[in-house]
Amino acid sequence: MPLPLAPIATVALRYGAVALASYAVTRKISRGRRDQRAEDALDDLEDGLSLRREDGQASSTARFRRKIRLGNDGPGVEIDITALGRIKIRKL
Repeated sequence: MPLPLAPIATVALRYGAVALASYAVTRKISRGRRDQRAEDALDDLEDGLSLRREDGQASSTARFRRKIRLGNDGPGVEIDITALGRIKIRKL
């Protein structure tokens, strides 16, 4: 019994298009660099969320740190999510 090629070709074309698009995007994105000043600023943040507002500027910080361990003596990971944000509005 012959295999129906239309469904197989559709799936292959879809996955091929996704693979080609992923390859093209990864070729265009430049490799980032690590700025130690920014790393130190992120490490100095307090846990939780803070908002500050001044004339023409609003700033926010957020930090979420948790340790997850499998069992009492099992392997574990530490998750640290930190974000800084700033919005500046100037009248021209």
